[in-house]
Amino acid sequence: MDNSYDLIIIGSGPGGYVAAIRASQLGLKSAIIEKENLGGVCLNWGCIPTKALLKSAEVFEYLKHASNYGLKINNYDKDFSSIIKRSKSIAEEMSKGVQFLMKKNKIEVIKGFGELSKNNTVIVDTGNTKTKYHSKNIIIATGARSKELDKIPHDGKKIIGYREAMSLKKQPKKMVIIGSGAIGVEFAYFYNSMGTEVTIIEYIDRIIPIEDEEISKQLERSFKKNGINVLTSTQVTSVNTKGSGVNIEVSSPKGKEKINTEIVLSAVGIKSNIENIGLKEIGIVVDNDKILVDDFYQTNLPGYYAIGDVIPRQSLAHVASAEGILCVEKIAGKKIDPLNYQNIPSCTYCNPEIASVGLTEKQAKDEGYQIKVGKFPFSASGKAKASGDSEGFVKVIFDAKYGEWLGCHMIGAGVTDMIAEAVLGRKLETTGNEILKTVHPHPTLSEAVMESVADAYDEVIHL
Repeated sequence: MDNSYDLIIIGSGPGGYVAAIRASQLGLKSAIIEKENLGGVCLNWGCIPTKALLKSAEVFEYLKHASNYGLKINNYDKDFSSIIKRSKSIAEEMSKGVQFLMKKNKIEVIKGFGELSKNNTVIVDTGNTKTKYHSKNIIIATGARSKELDKIPHDGKKIIGYREAMSLKKQPKKMVIIGSGAIGVEFAYFYNSMGTEVTIIEYIDRIIPIEDEEISKQLERSFKKNGINVLTSTQVTSVNTKGSGVNIEVSSPKGKEKINTEIVLSAVGIKSNIENIGLKEIGIVVDNDKILVDDFYQTNLPGYYAIGDVIPRQSLAHVASAEGILCVEKIAGKKIDPLNYQNIPSCTYCNPEIASVGLTEKQAKDEGYQIKVGKFPFSASGKAKASGDSEGFVKVIFDAKYGEWLGCHMIGAGVTDMIAEAVLGRKLETTGNEILKTVHPHPTLSEAVMESVADAYDEVIHL
């Protein structure tokens, strides 16, 4: 068997498998090393199965409010175990899809744990045997896992991470979620919709703190209206798992408080999977849990590259895919430009959904821009009213001098499918006036983008 390749990729998540396919298209003999299921966290435990859970929650919410649509449904209920089973089956189907793509593109899949070695070598441990593979180029795409706080270690039963949250056998009556990033608020929405009593604890003074401040305030209002207890500027001081439940002590501006819950979901971020893969042994530079790379993802060692959650960039599936493609194209000798990380869309799939790109209003002001800001509420949108989901708004930020589209921030139903207009517009250096002269179809949610731009330029029609 020939153990030599043009490219070996360690990890088959959205960075790794996409990079492998692009390499195959460019004529590189490639292999992927994967110790678990193809597709990585995204397909198996993250992006895809969580969206399946959230869809079930959305449908259940529609059933609860069927009378709002003139419908009568007298008897309906949920089957929590079936919801979890559906999510897993969709993940398995997507993983099989990646298997098909590997075969279609003639990419060899090597099962086992990959460890870097010198002289462009990877040692794969299957548990029974260790085999050496050689490659001109090696990409590290090993992804990340749930971060654990020192004083709140996961036990997989009462203190859990996102993996366990997706596969609980029994729905908890009460849940505390520590952290209000995308993972935290998505699970808060799901479990609240299912009927679990949910409390969010956030150390910062607002939830989803990376988003525009108005977006954070709107989501907090929506969550509180739906019965989610939101505690901001709050720190967990102790956690006691003795007994039948979990007893938590927190400190907030209101003072100390005790919370009793059935289960705690720790959603305080992620940690790179870079342990025991040979980085130190071969001399690859790491800083603060991240592998340092140049603009085209090469480490300090020629022939060794890294992409995705293991490098100090946004930890998003679509970012990892874009990095993988650019990395491979650079390896293949193509002339390419570095990825513009200022134009990466961010999407959060709770209800209401959140989508954003570019600068927040505060960031634009802090950078010294004179700005024009426009907002359009979905309550003024005919399509949103007709659909019964009129909560939220679109907010746009433009440079007042040159008309540059600095940022776009949305909260509402379906906005994760709308944000691409802003991403493309910014990529093409579109100005506010050009958006105003672009005819948007009626009735659609996308009209809210045009109307928010019109508001920024004092030309709004339907507000």
